[in-house]
Amino acid sequence: MQDKENTTHFGFKEIPTDKKVDAVAEVFHSVAAKYDIMNDLMSGGIHRLWKRHTISQSGVRAGQKVLDIAGGTGDLTAKFSRLVGQSGQVVLADINDSMLKVGRDKLANLGIVGNVQYVQANAEELPFPDNTFDCITIAFGLRNVTDKSKALASMQRVLKPGGRLLVLEFSKPETECVSQIYDQYSFRLLPFMGKVIANDAESYRYLAESIRMHPDQETLKGMMQEVGFERVTYQNMTGGIVALHKGFKF
Repeated sequence: MQDKENTTHFGFKEIPTDKKVDAVAEVFHSVAAKYDIMNDLMSGGIHRLWKRHTISQSGVRAGQKVLDIAGGTGDLTAKFSRLVGQSGQVVLADINDSMLKVGRDKLANLGIVGNVQYVQANAEELPFPDNTFDCITIAFGLRNVTDKSKALASMQRVLKPGGRLLVLEFSKPETECVSQIYDQYSFRLLPFMGKVIANDAESYRYLAESIRMHPDQETLKGMMQEVGFERVTYQNMTGGIVALHKGFKF
């Protein structure tokens, strides 16, 4: 038996804490090439509406600095790049180099260059000075972080006073009916789609399991408050399948 203090969850499995980063990395190395296609198929395109709403809540203006953590293939970064303009800057940070490469190539093909920087970074130890960014986002990435409280504290540190953090993540459905339907979809259809489209059922089974292990709405709100965020609120979308948490640094 392994000491519980030295293990963490990887989906429904318990693995050594120091192995989780590599285990998650393997998942995203595997899914990177098909990530955008699978996002559209898995959500019926609704993920674009979730992300659009996140952008609308960011308050980002021309000339500001934005950090998009776990930015992956760059959906949020692309929109932030246009908002901050050439006088601003967006940093797309991701721990996984395969995802970073896909995101960089995608944005370059869209002509988004000049005000975007790419950084391979662990959310728990962000390599930026204190009080650097006006806005920080992490979309569908926090659930893959080993020590979520440490990551949230790191985000709070590099955020400027007056800045805001937006956490877009899968969460706990609001009703039992939605929860049961979502379970059937997640554990039956999702791995099947992963097998057919990406030739990888196991990675998508992990993604479904990681959602169930993520803190619910109120728990995450409390975690944000504990590391110093203020005026923390959240908004459920699609019946609570997804929630957008917002917190400020004052």
